[in-house]
Amino acid sequence: MSPRLSTEFFQHEVLEVAPKLLGKVLVRQFENQSVQKYRITEVEAYRGRDDLACHAHKGKTQRTEVMFREGGLVYVYLIYGMYWMLNIVTGKENDASAILIRGVEGISGPGRVGKVLQLDKSFYGETLFLSKRIWIEDSDEIPKISTSARIGIDYAGEPWVSTPWRFLVEK
Repeated sequence: MSPRLSTEFFQHEVLEVAPKLLGKVLVRQFENQSVQKYRITEVEAYRGRDDLACHAHKGKTQRTEVMFREGGLVYVYLIYGMYWMLNIVTGKENDASAILIRGVEGISGPGRVGKVLQLDKSFYGETLFLSKRIWIEDSDEIPKISTSARIGIDYAGEPWVSTPWRFLVEK
């Protein structure tokens, strides 16, 4: 068994942490005590208040409050009234940055990831290092990485739409 990533791993700048998450192992222990492991293959970085695609760009709200805490926490939110999106808070307190988990091996799309992991609002603010139901383990894998523009953020306008802050494991 590989060690969990420490809270310190996440307390760096989002653009430093995001590519380092690729190849790491997302672990979920379900209510029936079964444990599933998923290799992280795709993430997107959202960089605080200056990034118009980031939820925190309008400041601290009830929804985004966890993003203003130190890295290593879970930020989940519901879209379309049916999909819980998994994000990992990064940086120091008040950085307000997070990484969206867009894909794991065999599952593409953040909505599908949330559904398979059986996420709900109760995960909001959970500490990955201490959680008994979701965490990320280290891996010796050093995958080849490619970048591209983030998906579904046309509302943010340029330069945010074209900024290559989507990181993927090359196949």
